[in-house]
Amino acid sequence: MSRKLVAAFACRAGGARLYGKPLQNLIGDKTILDHMLDVIEQIPKIETVVLGISEGLENLPFVELAKRRNIPYVFGDEIDVLSRLILCGRIARATDVYRVTTECPFTFFEPISEAWDRHVRNGNDVTVTDGLPEGTNFEIYTLDALQASHDRGGERHRSEGCSRYIREHRSDFKVEVILPPTECARTDLRLTVDYPEDLVVCRRIFEHFKDSAPLIPMADIISFLDKNPNLKDLVSPYVYPDRVWPDE
Repeated sequence: MSRKLVAAFACRAGGARLYGKPLQNLIGDKTILDHMLDVIEQIPKIETVVLGISEGLENLPFVELAKRRNIPYVFGDEIDVLSRLILCGRIARATDVYRVTTECPFTFFEPISEAWDRHVRNGNDVTVTDGLPEGTNFEIYTLDALQASHDRGGERHRSEGCSRYIREHRSDFKVEVILPPTECARTDLRLTVDYPEDLVVCRRIFEHFKDSAPLIPMADIISFLDKNPNLKDLVSPYVYPDRVWPDE
């Protein structure tokens, strides 16, 4: 069977700590989501991207962005994020879904193509990276695995923690975890945007590496942060150092 990998980006504007996170500008008029889409366009193994937009008038800016970039989109339930990812896969006729959260501008893009090859070759249900700075990992799921998670799980499995059901029932799925090289194994760092301080850090990083964008090497970002401890200190209260997919 021919396989098709599609990026599914769940989008919503709401947020108690920082409103409209994916639409915040990194530099000029380039938003976090724009930059993430720029990265996807450089990964040939990902055939297309679909925005899974939460229902509600406040989310219409995502429709404008999708139209501007000529990419498909679907609307879905605000709370049931997992269903939106599945809808993205269905509309694009995907067999597999690449997932990152849309407030995380600096994905560890380097092993995406290799991860997809391993995912297919090894017959994985799930292939993920782990052990990187918070907000830089990615996940690849078969659409069937996402659907099984939705069918078997409850509300807590369908919300933003879309991998929770599989992580809690790992023996029911074939999961492969790809760990990073030593220089990128830095769970003490944070590169997601949830608080205003996070946005300050990510803007500084993008400003420094704008000439290398969109494919900014993770090792270079880490080196930059190590040379600027004030930036690390700014978000240190929010760092979550534990791995998402620890060894069984």
